[in-house]
Amino acid sequence: MRVLVLGGTGLIGSAVVRELVVRGATVLGLARSEASAAKLAACGAVPFVGNIAAPERWVGKLPELDAVIHAACDFDSDMAGIDDRLLDGLLPALAAQGSGPRFIYTGGCWLFGSTGEAVATETTPFEPLPAFAWMVPNLRRVLAAPGIAGIVIHPAMVYADDGGVFDRFACDAVDRHAVRVVASEAVRWPLVQADDLAQLYALALERAPTGSSYIGAANDGIPVGRIARAFASRSGTREQEPEIVPAEAVAAELGEWARGYARDQTLSGEKARRELGWQPAHLDPIDEIRWPVRSERGAAPTSS
Repeated sequence: MRVLVLGGTGLIGSAVVRELVVRGATVLGLARSEASAAKLAACGAVPFVGNIAAPERWVGKLPELDAVIHAACDFDSDMAGIDDRLLDGLLPALAAQGSGPRFIYTGGCWLFGSTGEAVATETTPFEPLPAFAWMVPNLRRVLAAPGIAGIVIHPAMVYADDGGVFDRFACDAVDRHAVRVVASEAVRWPLVQADDLAQLYALALERAPTGSSYIGAANDGIPVGRIARAFASRSGTREQEPEIVPAEAVAAELGEWARGYARDQTLSGEKARRELGWQPAHLDPIDEIRWPVRSERGAAPTSS
């Protein structure tokens, strides 16, 4: 199987590249720089020169593909326009190949609203964070596109060791007097470890029906206060109580998309387990924080 991965140097994409290489796929990774190409090659992928912001420069040069995994998101003010232009160029190019390649589009947990005591599933209506509302018409466009087999995966909050959504907790625990949490320590985050999520993408490539969607959540929802306290305890942070930061403050620091950190959510990954045989191995992130596999800090936070 020949697969093109977009966003192959990011937290999700790099884990997907490694998983597919282990499974014997020929993986191409879109690379916009020599540094990106080197990272992809180190993971076992073949770099393919291109930038998601300028698809017209490379979509016409694509080889025959069995699948594309879109795990790229540019966290800037024009991320909606970038994704629109990417799909404008890429979807017709794939359809023209005539083989009906699979196309996995990455949504995210922040397309769902705060769930209260309900547990969101794939049938729950979208209530997207405004900064990511553009994803909803785009994922629907992928599912309805002729000539391809569209599939959507909605990752929960993604972590890897101290990286991903755990990065700020880990840094605060070492560098500050207290670990910060947004809005309230009772806010719940659905979680998934990056390697477990990569297995879900691989299973979806192999088994998911055209037009299907899956939530990638290994844990329905864990209060962020527990996560913050685990990092504070491990690092011996001076204040073990979390410092509560308003959503407005984190939005001013990082951008409007960061308001998602304040969303109290529980999401179910049961459909992926039942239909695809997904069996995430990382089920106790609090224990992993207490006994880390390695102490390197990971990539920047991501939810999509």
